[in-house]
Amino acid sequence: MAVFVALGAFLMTLAGGWTAQRVTDRRHLVLGLAGGLMLGVVGLDLLPEALRAADHEIHGVPAALLLFVAGFLLAHLVERLLAARRAAHGAVEHTAVRHEAVEHTAVRHEAVEHTAAHHTAAPHGAVEHDAAEHRHRSPEVGLTAAAAMVGHSLMDGVAIGASFQVGGGMGTAVALAVIAHDFADGFNTFTLTRLYGNARRKALAMLFADAVAPVAGAAASAFLTIPEDVLGGYLGLFGGALLYLAAAEILPEAHHVHPARSTLLCTVAGVAFIWLVVGVTG
Repeated sequence: MAVFVALGAFLMTLAGGWTAQRVTDRRHLVLGLAGGLMLGVVGLDLLPEALRAADHEIHGVPAALLLFVAGFLLAHLVERLLAARRAAHGAVEHTAVRHEAVEHTAVRHEAVEHTAAHHTAAPHGAVEHDAAEHRHRSPEVGLTAAAAMVGHSLMDGVAIGASFQVGGGMGTAVALAVIAHDFADGFNTFTLTRLYGNARRKALAMLFADAVAPVAGAAASAFLTIPEDVLGGYLGLFGGALLYLAAAEILPEAHHVHPARSTLLCTVAGVAFIWLVVGVTG
């Protein structure tokens, strides 16, 4: 029964990813919505659950909150290290390509100088700015974030299976909660992977893995049991990392090119949607 119910989460995750693909022409709105969904999932779903599951304190602070901060800092550290490595590599490549281009066009420079300066200065600057933005983002960060989403979905499946072992009513309630927010999971998994410059096929692969994960988790729950405090710690750590991506990457990018009121409204709508889901499913 748990595996059958988890198929609903599978379909809902794919629906979320499909939606993210279809609205790529409104990228700023997609990112604004994704940021709101992630913020809502962290603040209204993951963190409260983590505090309930891992409520013991370490030096006066709940363990879940310590891991939440650790997750935020870990995501920041990983993103900075990967970005620095990619920037250094990109700088070497950029210098080599620029040097080759200068040598290749030196003989033509005098003939085209006035025309090129008049017609291509602005586009060239835009291209260099876009290239810099692309180099700043490390595809590995997107894949790591998407993999964390897959791990979260796997835990969702385990939660479905475990709740059905407690009782049918509990299983149904947990299943509804998981299915309802798996749309956001699929949406965010695809958006995160693509945002960091990964190819569409990689984004689709991560989306499919995220969709399969609840089914696999529900099936595995028949053979394993995860201690509640361990699960709470994982949720805290994952929540901190997710909040970093939403606050430091997704939302600034959403307002970078189109700082429109509609983008802000999409963010608020994403948070409100998660609030509605949490309230309805309890």
